[in-house]
Amino acid sequence: MAAIRLAMVGVGKIARDQHLPAIAGNDRFDLVASVDRKGGVEGLPVFRTIDELVAASPGLNAVSLATPSAGRHALAASAIAAGLHVMLEKPPATSLSEVDDLAARAKRAGVTLFTSWHSRAAAGVEPARAWLADKRVTGLRVNWREDIRRWHPGQEWILAPGGFGVFDPGINALSIVTAILPDALFIEGATLRTPENRDAPIAASLALHIGDAAGSAEFDFLQTGPQSWDIEVDTDAGTLKLHEGGSRLELPGETPRPGENREYPGLYARFADLIAAGRSDVDIRPLQLVADAMLLARHERVDAFSF
Repeated sequence: MAAIRLAMVGVGKIARDQHLPAIAGNDRFDLVASVDRKGGVEGLPVFRTIDELVAASPGLNAVSLATPSAGRHALAASAIAAGLHVMLEKPPATSLSEVDDLAARAKRAGVTLFTSWHSRAAAGVEPARAWLADKRVTGLRVNWREDIRRWHPGQEWILAPGGFGVFDPGINALSIVTAILPDALFIEGATLRTPENRDAPIAASLALHIGDAAGSAEFDFLQTGPQSWDIEVDTDAGTLKLHEGGSRLELPGETPRPGENREYPGLYARFADLIAAGRSDVDIRPLQLVADAMLLARHERVDAFSF
């Protein structure tokens, strides 16, 4: 079967760190162009818009969008209208209605839409889901703390409207827990802390509910020193622990299971499989929880922030 001719839309830090190496390592894809207003992929044609890309790229099959979520709906809609399969970096869009509209457009056009959640592809996530499947959950704790200056240097958009703030990394934790828990997860309350000179939260505390159990999540974008991406799930059979963003699993009475970081290679393998099968994978549950937190939140203003 011929390789899928793919264009990268948005060639920023996440694209260079994760997407491009994953694409290069997958012979089911042939990266043929990029769309970016500031640069592009060296050695390949670079275009400013999807329309310019489509007009100059006969035989193009798919695009992968790694732009900021604000404005991504229009890009994805243009790609779908051109008959292209679309993979969306997380968060897939700025609102639930935008994702719903893209799913409807993809269905009408007969193309694949993939809302990718990279943390779900971490090595410990699927084994965690399997272990929890027949357990009764009695508690949940999420601690997701990282340094915005280290992981998003100078990226002003992330604290602007539609940028998600601390929920940009926090949604990774929500994508994991919605994948592994045997019962539905709900937000019962939230406190969002937003710098006085910004529009999106830099820290958040969530009160959670799972079945008949309570849980909590702490998200912090100002963590210095060691970074923390940890999930603990209490059950009637002991406590499951996921560390390092889901890559290391600890089960009661068992030796910890370290795993290789192959999140983005896993996503592109999944994208290729979906295209081959003529299917889409659109999961909005993590985004729903962020929206619920925003609706239920108590807001606090904190000190101004600068990169």
